Amino acid sequence: MSLSIGIVGLPNVGKSTLFNALTKKSVLAANYPFATIDPSVGVVSVPDNRLWQLSKLSNSAKTIPAAVEFVDIAGLVKGASEGEGLGNQFLTNIRETDSIAEVVRIFEDDNIIHVDGKIEPLKDIEVINLELILADMQTVSKRLSNVAREVKRGDKVAVAEHDVLSKINTALEAGKLALQVELNENEKEIIKSLHLLSMKPILYVLNKKAGGKNLDELNDERYTKLIDFIKSSGSKYVIVDARIEEELKDMTADDKTMFRGELGGGKDDGVNDLIREGYALLDLITYFTTGEDESRAWTIRRGWNAPMAGTAIHTDFKDKFVRAEIIEWSKLLEAGSYAVAREKGWVRTEGKEYIVKDGDVVEFKI
Repeated sequence: MSLSIGIVGLPNVGKSTLFNALTKKSVLAANYPFATIDPSVGVVSVPDNRLWQLSKLSNSAKTIPAAVEFVDIAGLVKGASEGEGLGNQFLTNIRETDSIAEVVRIFEDDNIIHVDGKIEPLKDIEVINLELILADMQTVSKRLSNVAREVKRGDKVAVAEHDVLSKINTALEAGKLALQVELNENEKEIIKSLHLLSMKPILYVLNKKAGGKNLDELNDERYTKLIDFIKSSGSKYVIVDARIEEELKDMTADDKTMFRGELGGGKDDGVNDLIREGYALLDLITYFTTGEDESRAWTIRRGWNAPMAGTAIHTDFKDKFVRAEIIEWSKLLEAGSYAVAREKGWVRTEGKEYIVKDGDVVEFKI
């Protein structure tokens, strides 16, 4: 499943530094058919201790984690929707992603010039989001003009589309993201093909700097306003020290923890938090297969039934599906083996209507 997160932000906020830290967690392209050799794209493994515990239980020869794709998108400048900076290329690159990781700088450092000459994280967000909104206004306006003739003819499909577009256009003109417009599933499907930029879910990445003047540590009013905005918008955020994580990317986990402390960073790996939250942002869940040959995490959309979930392994599984044997990962670990789990009655047989849950260990029967 090819799903990607675009790393977006103004110049000099730490986007590329963050991307470099992420790429250390890249996975082998051979295991993922959607992997790319493009240097601005990284297929990154999703940290999940459940998989490694299952692999140890099965004494698996190979362990393959779930993955998500991050795209390093060129820095945005004010006026991008009108072609400023890389303009159209920037917006096209975002359009091709499924969600946005919006990097915002929350540290002051006289040696790293901010494009506006001062640190105002909320203003940075407003600049970026406004460009997304302005670009979407152009897209929606053009589409409204195209369907106008069919609407006059009374075409029901065109009328339905016109109504949704008008609702979104009103919100955009008010400075709101399309994502904030309440739409039912049918309305979402109607405008899906437009790939609106401001319809994409956003994860805010707050980049701090060890030893610097970090707004979160100073209880600065600018940080308080930033967090209030993020929470009120219903979005999520993670805090990352991109520079430290880039410097430590080639070290072992134990060495990272030690040196991170010496460099003034926190105990947690903000990059792992970013990957996990980015994965969740795409509304993805993970199920597992495990055995002597391989333990593997498979990525599916939340709400998929068993035959659809099987397509993550092979498309034939959907049509050839007969049944699936399911056990919760924690129950399998508790049992210590499939044999014991079956004796205890913990392995269930499920049919086509079963909705696969995050953490299920599945064996498909076809």
